[in-house]
Amino acid sequence: MSSFFAMISRMKYINRWGLMNNKRTENLSEHSLEVAMIAHCLATLGNVRLNKTLDADHIAVMGLFHDCTEIITGDMPTPIKYYNEEIRRSYKEIEQIAAYELTELLPEDMKGVYEPLLNEVGNTEYETKLLKAADKIAAYIKCVDEIRMGNDEFLTARDSTEKAIKELRLPEADMFMAEFAPSYGLTVYEQKL
Repeated sequence: MSSFFAMISRMKYINRWGLMNNKRTENLSEHSLEVAMIAHCLATLGNVRLNKTLDADHIAVMGLFHDCTEIITGDMPTPIKYYNEEIRRSYKEIEQIAAYELTELLPEDMKGVYEPLLNEVGNTEYETKLLKAADKIAAYIKCVDEIRMGNDEFLTARDSTEKAIKELRLPEADMFMAEFAPSYGLTVYEQKL
């Protein structure tokens, strides 16, 4: 008996944005799905428009599992997680331990498939950068949603997240932000179904 997927399904119980007043709570499952879809889009943009040979499906799966260690660690708010190098390094070690603990729940013959997804081992530097961009874009979208619902507390987070996306200097992310991000601030009727 393996409890790996039962544990992974607990992502729905981990709420994000714990330091912020949320009009709508976002859980880790929702966030991971959005990151996966955006990561797939970024890789597709790279392939279709920039003649790259990225594995969009693999990058999407990376997005699905990118925060699953938070089942064990919880969601550490970004200002705390990146407060200084010592905290950042310690938290990274905790994440690695959590990834190991989750991997140990798998049958032996499946560990080799899922371990790289949990540990981000074997991913290229560019895949990791695309995933980081997708994660930041998903955070930006959350900010836009909250602001659209009248929650001004997310204004600063939106601006700093947008700046962080630009600072990645990733053409795929820039394309997404120019072409797809503006519609997130529209109503369903304005999006022209």
